[in-house]
Amino acid sequence: MKAEYDLSKLKSRRNPYASKLKKPVTMRLSEDVVAYFKSMAADAGVPYQSLINLYLRDCVTQNRQVQIAWPSKP
Repeated sequence: MKAEYDLSKLKSRRNPYASKLKKPVTMRLSEDVVAYFKSMAADAGVPYQSLINLYLRDCVTQNRQVQIAWPSKP
């Protein structure tokens, strides 16, 4: 093993995993929702944030649409 390596001759290249990186976001979730996912995550042995991400990814791949019916005012 050399004491020093000359890295100036190396060519740079794009990170092949850059498109798969996650974006940190801040969300406000109800306490019961967080408790629900934390409980499921503990049973599954995965971090709850990863479990939420997996659920949302499933929604994306299944192209699920939210259907909300707000009560109308009389």
